[in-house]
Amino acid sequence: MIVPHRSGAPQNQRHGSLEDGPHLYKNGRVSTLLQFGCITNLKFPSLENSPRLAAAPAADGSSKKSKTLAKSQMTQTAENDQIAPTNDSNDPGPHPPQLSKNAQKKLLKLQRWEAKKAEKKALEKEKKQKEAERKRSEWEEKLASVSEEEKTKLIESRREMRKERMEKRSEEKEKKMERLRWAKEAGQKIVVDLEFADLMSSNEIHSLVQQIMYCYAVNGRCTSPSHLWLTGCRGEIETQLQRLPGFDKWIIEKESQSYIEVLKDQKENLVYLTADAETVLDVLDPKKIYVVGGLVDRNRWKGITLKKAKEQGIQSAKLPIANYLKMSSSQVLTVNQVIEILLKFVETRDWKTSFFQVIPQRKRGGCEEAGEDNEEEDGEKKRKCIEEEPSDDG
Repeated sequence: MIVPHRSGAPQNQRHGSLEDGPHLYKNGRVSTLLQFGCITNLKFPSLENSPRLAAAPAADGSSKKSKTLAKSQMTQTAENDQIAPTNDSNDPGPHPPQLSKNAQKKLLKLQRWEAKKAEKKALEKEKKQKEAERKRSEWEEKLASVSEEEKTKLIESRREMRKERMEKRSEEKEKKMERLRWAKEAGQKIVVDLEFADLMSSNEIHSLVQQIMYCYAVNGRCTSPSHLWLTGCRGEIETQLQRLPGFDKWIIEKESQSYIEVLKDQKENLVYLTADAETVLDVLDPKKIYVVGGLVDRNRWKGITLKKAKEQGIQSAKLPIANYLKMSSSQVLTVNQVIEILLKFVETRDWKTSFFQVIPQRKRGGCEEAGEDNEEEDGEKKRKCIEEEPSDDG
C-alpha cells in the first residue's frame, strides 16, 4: 500500500530520503514507503540510474553517504533473493566422450601390439649390432694372430669376396630389370588403387607405402613377375613414395589419375578384388586387370571397395580363401598379402599353395595344415626382402 504525500512536508521528505528505506518505481515516478509502511519484502531495481533521486538532496546534506547506504541495502537484498552463481574456475570444461568397453579393449590390444612391436624391433637392432661387433672382433683377432704376409693375403681375399658379391648382385639386378621389362609387355596387370588417402591417417598412409615397397620388392624376385600400376598417386601418398630410395627408377606405372580414367579403353577387363564380392575368383585371366584397394582402415570402412566397383560399373570378385582354409578373423588381407598371393598363383597356378605361403599363421584358424610360416617367420621374411632390395635400381 502506498500512502499519499502529506501536504506541507518538505520537498525532500515528499520524495523520500534515501535513508527512508526501499522505494517503489511505478510509471516512471518514485513514491516513498512510509517508515511505518505496510509493504515489506519487495524486490526493486537499482536506484543508481534514477535521475529524480540522483537530483534529490538528502535531508542531512550527505547525499554521497546516503546513496552508498542505499546501494548497499539494495545489493544485500538482491544477494539474499538470488541464487549464488557457481564457481566455474575449477570446471575442466566439456568431457570427451567415453569409449565403449569394446572400443577400450580394442585400443588396449592395439597399444599392447605396438609396444610389443617396438620392443621386438629394438631387440632385433641390438642383436644385429652385437653380431656385427662380434664379426669385427673376430676379424681383428684373426689379423692380429698372423704374420704381415698372411695378413695381406687375408685382406686381399676379403676384397675379392666382396667384389664377387657386388658382381653377383649387379648381375641379379640386371636379370630383375629384364623380367620387369618383360612383365610390362606381357605380365599380369595388377592395379593398386590409391584414391582412399582422405580416409586414412598419416600413420596409415605410411603403412600403405611400406606395403607397396614390399610388393615391388617381391614382384622383382618372382620368376614371372606382374606389371604393377599405382593409380590415384598424388598428395601425401605421392610425397611419402617419393621419399623411398630409388622410387623414381621403379619399373612401375605411376598415375595421378584414377584407374577408371587411365584404363577407360579397357573398362570391361577391370576386376576389383574385394572380400565383400559375391563372385569367387577361380583363375587369373591374363587379359583381365585386377584392382586392389590401397586402404589401411582397421576395418572402419567395410564394403567401400565393393560399393565403388558397383558405382563405376566394373566387375568385382574375391579370392577363394574359404575354399581352402578357415580364417580366424575376417578375410580382409593387407595390400601386400593380396598382391603376393596373386604373384604366387601366377607362378604355381595353385591357390592352396599360394594361401599357405603368404597368409600368416595367426590369421589361419582351424586349418589342418599348419603351413610353413608363422607370424615371426612372416615378419622376418618381409624385413629381409625389403632390406635386400637395392636402393639404386628401382
